[in-house]
Amino acid sequence: MCHHGPSAFGALSNPYGALEVTLATVTFSEGWIFVSDRVVLQYVGFESKGAVREYAFTVRGTDGAFSEYFVTIANDAFVEHRVRYQDAPEICSLRLHREFAAGSDHPPSTRFSVTDAELADYKEAHTPKSKPSTSAHREDQEF
Repeated sequence: MCHHGPSAFGALSNPYGALEVTLATVTFSEGWIFVSDRVVLQYVGFESKGAVREYAFTVRGTDGAFSEYFVTIANDAFVEHRVRYQDAPEICSLRLHREFAAGSDHPPSTRFSVTDAELADYKEAHTPKSKPSTSAHREDQEF
């Protein structure tokens, strides 16, 4: 299947359209991510492609022109619980945000892969830190 133009996204799944998350300067709302005042990124959907899941985004620049970008995550990462399916669009959007920040709004490529290190960083940043148990706290107060 050839992926040229918006019609190529007709078969993609987008169950995350209502997700709303704010992280640093990236705002994810109704599938739109505002990367900067100059660039607006929209999550379009994903497609399973062999050993990877490919997440599709469109980018609208200040001139109104649209471009397509694709970010992949290895299926093994989901199977091995290194990433949750529901976190993948956000992880991919963060990857694109970094690419735009590094490339002055013009990344050198339209296709990227999320690395194991990026998945580990995301998981670490989003894993709740354990708190001391309340029973240990009560024992301290008895003295």
